[in-house]
Amino acid sequence: MTTEFADFVRLRYSELLRSAYLLTGSTHPAEDLLQTALLKAMGRWSAIEDPLPYIRRSMVNLHVSVWRRYGAREILHAVLPERGVRDRAHQVEQRHAIVDALRALPPRTRAVVVLRYWDDLSEADTAAALNCSIGTVKSQASRGLARLRVVLEERSMTP
Repeated sequence: MTTEFADFVRLRYSELLRSAYLLTGSTHPAEDLLQTALLKAMGRWSAIEDPLPYIRRSMVNLHVSVWRRYGAREILHAVLPERGVRDRAHQVEQRHAIVDALRALPPRTRAVVVLRYWDDLSEADTAAALNCSIGTVKSQASRGLARLRVVLEERSMTP
């Protein structure tokens, strides 16, 4: 393992783990997803020009591959990893609501929403990470946000 790779992992691990969690919806699968992506990247480290988008794309591809393999049997649960700040009860509840709403999205739409809005990537960077067009990112983001609004509104109306 190179020093450069170790430094990258040390610097970006938490950020990538949060993204992996939002893709998978569960702590242990998120850790597995990230570890698998990092292992694949480690073998090609010297050939990777921009590692952050490379690993994000790798996580999305790995997750979509797993989702296709297991389909509707995907089991999602857990609490979003914290950023070191203790959340009040309503913030935790809001976070659970958002993660639950993300679970209602198809994997590719979820990937667009996570990369575009959680990871704050531009449309172009999201398209590059997912190997799709900017138009696809725009349409998937629009559909994903509309679906999130519906799911979150339904949840807020439920007593």
